[in-house]
Amino acid sequence: MSPRPRVLVVVGAGGVGKTTLAAALALLSAREGTDTLVMTFDPSLRLKDALGVGDEARRRDVEVAVGEPGRLFASLLDARDTFDRLVERYAPDAKARDRILGNRFYDNLSGSLGGVLEYMAVERLFEVAASGSYGRIVLDTPPTRQALDFLEAPQRIIGFLDSGALRIALKPWFDEDGHLRPTRRLGFVGRNLEAFLDRIVGLEVLREMAEFFSAFGPLYEGFRERAGEVQSLLRAASTTFALVSAPGEERVPDTLFFARKLAEAGHRLGPIIVNRIHPPSGAERAPGADAPAENASGLRLLSWLGERDRRGLAGLRGLLKGDQALVEVPLLQREPTDLAALADLAVLLAKRLSGAP
Repeated sequence: MSPRPRVLVVVGAGGVGKTTLAAALALLSAREGTDTLVMTFDPSLRLKDALGVGDEARRRDVEVAVGEPGRLFASLLDARDTFDRLVERYAPDAKARDRILGNRFYDNLSGSLGGVLEYMAVERLFEVAASGSYGRIVLDTPPTRQALDFLEAPQRIIGFLDSGALRIALKPWFDEDGHLRPTRRLGFVGRNLEAFLDRIVGLEVLREMAEFFSAFGPLYEGFRERAGEVQSLLRAASTTFALVSAPGEERVPDTLFFARKLAEAGHRLGPIIVNRIHPPSGAERAPGADAPAENASGLRLLSWLGERDRRGLAGLRGLLKGDQALVEVPLLQREPTDLAALADLAVLLAKRLSGAP
């Protein structure tokens, strides 16, 4: 990992403990003396349980009690609230702002349209980074497919704003009486066509869409400029990506795919963290974890899992570049679900990131 990145983005597939590791890395940063914000855009919102914060973290950054020397805050993304703030920022006046915020099409779009969550994620990240309120921001992202959407969100926004489809949507399709302009010139045929469209699609829906795109017109340049700034932040020297994976040979292709995608997009890959590694065959088990002597099948399963993980690690290490950091995190006796357990994991991560055994 680059020395003390200002933004640390934790990415990886689902089910690998990524959210927990993001929380532990943020706690480690705070305990090292850096005021840190950990943000999650994972729809499961498991981070709030691990850090002991409630839904108020959707509305504001909530401080987590970790003691000296640094402070730790947690934030949960609310896509609608972030979108509303964008509208308020770029609307030319109060009337334009209210037209958008009161539009029913916007009401549905801002909370449910595919891609809005991912774009609001990068927008919120940029907003916090630009404020300079924290020495470090640790970002927990959705699972692999959605995390790729997150990385590509700024470019998709720019592509949409420059598309021909948007220019068509901005045309004045309805007149002052709420009728489709193209059908008015066709007389009786046009009225029948309009009635047909009303039955199939619903002219009210089309009017609201047209009103939304028209009202949004003055905001497009601000969105385009902001998307470009977000791209620059994600590719900045002060931003590092930590890739979390699970052990096992079947995980190697997915891990290498994500690492390649990050490199192709111009992002800086820090450590690859392989999480929940089973102990090797014959390794001494922790106190209290011993299985009954007669449970031979369970011991054979543990032995097989340990051997599988060893092969997966060896295969991954052999395919990585020599200077790529690979951090191994063992399977813990219990999932860290509170601050005390996260603190123990943070200590372990500090040792492994420094290269200590």
